[in-house]
Amino acid sequence: MKVTKLEDEVLIAENSIVTVTKMNHIVEVQHMEKKNTTNHIKKLDSDRYVELATGEIKEFQHSETRADNTNSLRQTFKKLRYLINNNFEGRPNELFITLTYAIQTRDHIQIGKDYDNFLKRLKRKYKDRTTVDAIRVLEPHASGNFHLHVLLRFNDVQSIYIPNQELADIWSNGFVSIQSLKDVDNIGAYVSAYLSDIELPEGVTTDLEVIEKEVQGQKKKFVKGARLIFYPTGVNIFTKTKGIEYPKRKDMAYKDIKKIVGAGTPHYKKSIKIADEETEFFNTITYEQYNLKRHQVEHRNNTDNKKPL
Repeated sequence: MKVTKLEDEVLIAENSIVTVTKMNHIVEVQHMEKKNTTNHIKKLDSDRYVELATGEIKEFQHSETRADNTNSLRQTFKKLRYLINNNFEGRPNELFITLTYAIQTRDHIQIGKDYDNFLKRLKRKYKDRTTVDAIRVLEPHASGNFHLHVLLRFNDVQSIYIPNQELADIWSNGFVSIQSLKDVDNIGAYVSAYLSDIELPEGVTTDLEVIEKEVQGQKKKFVKGARLIFYPTGVNIFTKTKGIEYPKRKDMAYKDIKKIVGAGTPHYKKSIKIADEETEFFNTITYEQYNLKRHQVEHRNNTDNKKPL
């Protein structure tokens, strides 16, 4: 299956049915030119499926790395973005931390145990003040080693401050750093990019897509999606606690999304074409994303600029 990003804008008709996903101040609208409402296969187990039309049993094609199955990896990061934006907004009671090892490791099973122990100790320490929910994400390196990124939400307090050393003592496997999310208005996109892009060293050129980001006040170049090839198969990229919930999705006519986004306009839009030559299946999917917090800021700035002197 080939996925291609379209350069020309695809317009969505007013009466077209779209799927709307609302995640706090982030609203995503998805339109599929052809919407499949029936299943053509039934999964039998992790290796086999049956084609319902013919009754033929076939085997799934398993890949050596997650990068070989780009659609699966794309869906994983999409779920992660949904999960983050539905549960985190950069409030004062939220933390974004990185857990690294003093002695590097590629043992993802042990890493999972270390993280579970860290979270248990953290919850135990703050049990008299608040409950804690979290999303844990693995980040791989070319060496095969991992470290962890964790979003923490302290549910019963308005704000939280934990000294870096205190978190390091609770982690007890190495180093801890805390990143500010104060000025990030799309945390899901921010964390996903953080996990998938690799900084491009000065003087190095590449034919891959390069984007520019501001890091600690300095503009740096990153190769978009370059880290994806390091994600191994058979490893959960992210985990969540029970209090972290996926957003609800709703189908409606495109003209009715104004009831949700108001006068907001899309801050991001893209269309992709899906082509499967083997099954002769073709489809076009268009995404629009509305950032209501950003729209409010832009509206306020425009209003201020129109005020008479």
